[in-house]
Amino acid sequence: MAAPNAGFVWSIADMLRGPFKPKEYGRVILPFTVLARLDAVLAPTKDAVLDLLPSVEGRPTLVRDRLLREAAGASFYNTSRYSLRSLGDPAQLAGNLKDLVDGFDPATREIFDKFAMDKVIDDLDAYDRLAMITKDFAFKLDVHPSKVSNTEMGTLFEELIRRFMESSKETAGEHFTPREVIRLMVGLLFSADDENLAGPAPMRQVYDPTCGTGGMLSVAEEWMQEHAPHVKLTLAGQEANPETYAIAKADMLIKGQDVQNLVHEDTLTKPGLLGQTFSYCLANPPFGVDWKVQREAVEKERAAHGDSGRFAAGLPPVNDGSMLFLQHLVSRMHPVSQGGGRAAIVLHGSPLFTGGAGSGPSEIRRHLIENDLVEAIIGLPTDMFYNTGIATYVWVLTNRKGPERRGTIQLIDATSMWVKMRKSLGSKRRELSAAGIERIITLHGQFTDADAEFSRVLANSEFGYRTITVERPLRQLFTVTGDLVEEAMAHRAVAKLDQDAQRPLRHALKSLDGGRWTRENDFRLAVRKTGIAIAEPVLKALVSVCGASDEAGELVTDRKHHPLPDPSLRDTENVPLGEDVHAYLEREVKPWVPDAWIDETKTKVGYEIPFTRVFYRYVPPRPLAEIDADVQAAIARIEALFAEVRR
Repeated sequence: MAAPNAGFVWSIADMLRGPFKPKEYGRVILPFTVLARLDAVLAPTKDAVLDLLPSVEGRPTLVRDRLLREAAGASFYNTSRYSLRSLGDPAQLAGNLKDLVDGFDPATREIFDKFAMDKVIDDLDAYDRLAMITKDFAFKLDVHPSKVSNTEMGTLFEELIRRFMESSKETAGEHFTPREVIRLMVGLLFSADDENLAGPAPMRQVYDPTCGTGGMLSVAEEWMQEHAPHVKLTLAGQEANPETYAIAKADMLIKGQDVQNLVHEDTLTKPGLLGQTFSYCLANPPFGVDWKVQREAVEKERAAHGDSGRFAAGLPPVNDGSMLFLQHLVSRMHPVSQGGGRAAIVLHGSPLFTGGAGSGPSEIRRHLIENDLVEAIIGLPTDMFYNTGIATYVWVLTNRKGPERRGTIQLIDATSMWVKMRKSLGSKRRELSAAGIERIITLHGQFTDADAEFSRVLANSEFGYRTITVERPLRQLFTVTGDLVEEAMAHRAVAKLDQDAQRPLRHALKSLDGGRWTRENDFRLAVRKTGIAIAEPVLKALVSVCGASDEAGELVTDRKHHPLPDPSLRDTENVPLGEDVHAYLEREVKPWVPDAWIDETKTKVGYEIPFTRVFYRYVPPRPLAEIDADVQAAIARIEALFAEVRR
């Protein structure tokens, strides 16, 4: 039998039409596919486990579990006398199927708890669909590992989830990453790390805090088996969605991995595997998703641990949690004292540049760059992901750069390195070919500007800048007009006066209508000369209403005769870190505004990664004659069409 594809498995959903809505198909198909896979793995040793079972009853749990696993030849077992292809009396199908699920060891049974399998069985039975669904999964779907590899199985699950999410109008991209993108990320991490992977049977760990169905972990394991089989690789991850967590756990069980290293919790609020760090980290957190739900827990953690915690660099705006995951990944790399770590994460464009100097995102970038944690950033083609066509980037992070890379960041423009898919999958219309992946990895390994169209190596300082505040002196002109009189009378300090006090004040101000004063003191004196008694708070209100910034006015100074700044003329400038701000002021500002100065107290340091600007290539517009010819040709075609209609 040929390896099943998602279309074949999904076709079974046709039997669900009617009692089940399309958005509910996934909750049936996914657990049955997992059950078919686990049952197929255990089928060859089913009799051996059942034969052993009477002799291990009553023995200590740990001993019993170990012996049953040995008999099963896997890291899990099932003690039910039923299998998917042999469920006994059809009249007892629901109960027998539940018995099969309950027969798994506790760790495996949790998988089906996450799927709410008992309810799925009851619903199918109630709608008279259980027998048909069970028969198709038992006899039409052969997912034994000899027929379907772990890689193929992972791809199958991911395609099923994509279709399920499309039918329920949910976001598939929150759950998994295209395999070729994962292969690129894994290649970037491992291929540049030959020295660290050398030696006699080293042990390494790979971790994904948003592991979904475990695709990144699977590809990492495959790469290591192919390129460095002597390395013992331990997989670890965390996933918040119960269904995708269950699939990842099933995959790890089949691979013989320790499922204790897989955690079902929200990484931002309840990070699992506390105290553990890893050789390699991989992640594809949701693009641009807010963290309002996690806000209280995250802010509490930040306040408790400050600069020594997970979010040492600060917090991004609540509308985008991507940079929280970026910091989390850094916190989970092995410290340098333990050999250091490497990480790769897929992010959308916003973390590169959003936020000005002093903002949360800028401070996070500053922390990463000034601590020399960013090794490379690769710009991917658009239309690469299943749920979005936006630009995406792979960040490669490490706390153990080689001497040649220290103090630098490599930018690689791979936006043009795509091939068109024969058939689109959601928003995914493009993919990276094997040759494209190899080219990117080669560019990364060469670490040079030689091919500047696609690779640039820049010093960390080139991404930093100072935001300076440029002030100009305040010059004020005081005037009184009819409109300003009414505005003054509406001022809070004036409005609270009684009518007997307001009437003479209004009369006094109207007597000044049309007046102009270049000094505040002269204006104050003019008001007092009207003969009315006026308190200082009221006079201040009149000054604030009638005074306005004006070049024709007199310079306003403080008590030490220093010019006061005019807020309406205030401006900011971004100056590269490597440039003296005063030299910049003399060259770029003072030729046009000679009286300008820098308020040093407001200067902030910021960082951004202007990826697009670094690789900008000017494309001259087409000649006007060529454009005009195209326009005339289009007009001629339109006129010809009109002529045909008139006939």
